[in-house]
Amino acid sequence: MSRIAFIGAGNMGLPMLRNLIGAGHEVRAYDVSPDALAEAVQAGADEAVSLADAVTAAEIVITMLPEGRHVRAVYLGDGGNDGIIGHAPREALLADCSTIDIATAREVAATASESGYEMIDAPVSGGVTGAAAGTLTFMVGGSAAGYERASQSSPRWGATWPTSADRARAGHQDLQQHDGGDRDHRGVRGLLPWRALGLDSKKLYDVLSTSTGQTWMMDHMHPVPGIVETAPSNRNYAPGFKAALMAKDLGLAQSAAADTGTSTPLGADAAALFRMLCKNGAGELDCSAVYKLLHGDL
Repeated sequence: MSRIAFIGAGNMGLPMLRNLIGAGHEVRAYDVSPDALAEAVQAGADEAVSLADAVTAAEIVITMLPEGRHVRAVYLGDGGNDGIIGHAPREALLADCSTIDIATAREVAATASESGYEMIDAPVSGGVTGAAAGTLTFMVGGSAAGYERASQSSPRWGATWPTSADRARAGHQDLQQHDGGDRDHRGVRGLLPWRALGLDSKKLYDVLSTSTGQTWMMDHMHPVPGIVETAPSNRNYAPGFKAALMAKDLGLAQSAAADTGTSTPLGADAAALFRMLCKNGAGELDCSAVYKLLHGDL
């Protein structure tokens, strides 16, 4: 088993960390949020008092952070403070699982390589549910050696490691976030006319869930309260995957599409809708709260 430094014990990081501990790894956690760090310690992680303390003796360093600026600061240092690069042993494998912009991912990976580190870019798909269940899919970019080392180091990182191609992040963001965000808002929009016509939401779900209208979103994140017991809508839209993060990721996907000259009108529509949702004060709610916006409740 490995000595793992885990940086970022938030909604996604904490369940990933729990699975690593459950698999027998020695996990040392660090988070700038005292509450998040306390939860990680309660889950069985060793508490690190600083970033340097977390990574000094690590064999593997995993980061799960909100945005590119956080990833850059953590790896390269911020305000005169050294980052992971320089404090972690040169033989440590660095793995960034955050969903961030391509430019930052490349910058950090290049600096790591120049400094003698093996680093992989490993954003995930599966959400909080997949993180808790240990069924995340990792889209891995990096060298073949880094890919093999990561995929063999722990069977509990996630269920699938589909690629070791250089910089898989662009395709991941474009497909997952354009498809995910667009699917969410199209699914919600599809419900509205039927509800306006007076069709019972539960009866509509019973039909759609056993026909070609069935989707993962409807089965797991149904936006109407009272339909799917485990859906965020039944917890006052407590996340889940925050609307603000969906807006951020859709923005990254739009940037990637623009950089490649790709037209994504449905993705652009979804990005605009989630930006509006956040402007209406719902950024901290689950992304399925887009239903409230379209239904006129926000």
